[in-house]
Amino acid sequence: MIIGIPKEIKDNEYRVAVVPGAVKELAKHNTIYIEKGAGLGSGITDQEYIDAGAKVLDSSKEVWEKSEFIYKVKEPLEEEYQYLREGLIVYTYFHLAGNKALAEELVKRKVISIAYETLQLDNKLPLLRPMSEIAGRMAVQEGARFLTIPEGGRGILLQGVPGVRPANVVIVGAGTVGTAATRIAIGMGARVTVLDVNIDALTAITNIFPDKVETLYSNPLNIEEAVEHADLVISTVLIPGRRTPQLIKENYVKKMKKGSVIVDVAIDQGGSTDLTKDHPTTHSDPTFVAHDVIHYAVANIPGAVATTSTYALSNATTKYARAIGDMGLKQACEKFPEIISAINTYDGYISFEPVSEDLDMEYKQANIK
Repeated sequence: MIIGIPKEIKDNEYRVAVVPGAVKELAKHNTIYIEKGAGLGSGITDQEYIDAGAKVLDSSKEVWEKSEFIYKVKEPLEEEYQYLREGLIVYTYFHLAGNKALAEELVKRKVISIAYETLQLDNKLPLLRPMSEIAGRMAVQEGARFLTIPEGGRGILLQGVPGVRPANVVIVGAGTVGTAATRIAIGMGARVTVLDVNIDALTAITNIFPDKVETLYSNPLNIEEAVEHADLVISTVLIPGRRTPQLIKENYVKKMKKGSVIVDVAIDQGGSTDLTKDHPTTHSDPTFVAHDVIHYAVANIPGAVATTSTYALSNATTKYARAIGDMGLKQACEKFPEIISAINTYDGYISFEPVSEDLDMEYKQANIK
């Protein structure tokens, strides 16, 4: 198969889909085209890709048009829609529940979209997990930065000092992102409260961080009270493939202290607060202020640490890219049935039911040919 790796064009997105070691494996049975300079943001030169067996092309247009299988990091942007065509396989993060315009383009052009974020194996999301780990860690880092006065924050040091209380950090969600955020926040000395509806997840958090974290069942009253007293709120809510519910209401935010910070890690699925909903930000302009509270809603948080993120992502995704390239999609799905859960559009239809329900678009199960 002809596999193409274009350069990412999302604002301040420095990741690349695949590293040279993985290219060497892919190139054994496939032709690999990579756009010139695609890996530079992650510290990988064109020559390293050439040495691994790839062919470097000068433009994104060439990569898209010559390839049967596009291997990316982030969803195609509007300027890339022109390259979408019937039968093209695109393997990347899509987050379609929060992006109806893209879903409509993929359906109209009969693209086979394979979404990292919905591939499920043993009730886990193995292609989402590495970026969730990074996003959770970075959410605390970024939140701590925006709590400083030069960034408009309250002037709070997360860990405090002897005789002064540390910051109060509230984390909504005890999944992969929430656990990673909890680890960093506790490590920095903050007071941490974690909310979730899953008692088993809260039990796991308590077992990992005994005597260092407060856990609460996630209901509107507990969220409201926790958010009101928080210096930093990190919202990590995730329902696989679905648009994120807005659990943090505007009236909760109005009660927060001036200069407090909310980091919405769930923004790529539509946002988990009333105020960040449909208001994603970028690394170039990462925050906005509403009701005197700083809102951070960057949709590609791991892109800021591209070297780490690229290697982590490539480690997770190459297994399936290699299977599809070497065997074709049908045989790859037979060997790895979990790939079917990642197919979001196929043959002109939405083929992942939660996305079709959230977007009110017709669903049809993929009949892989």
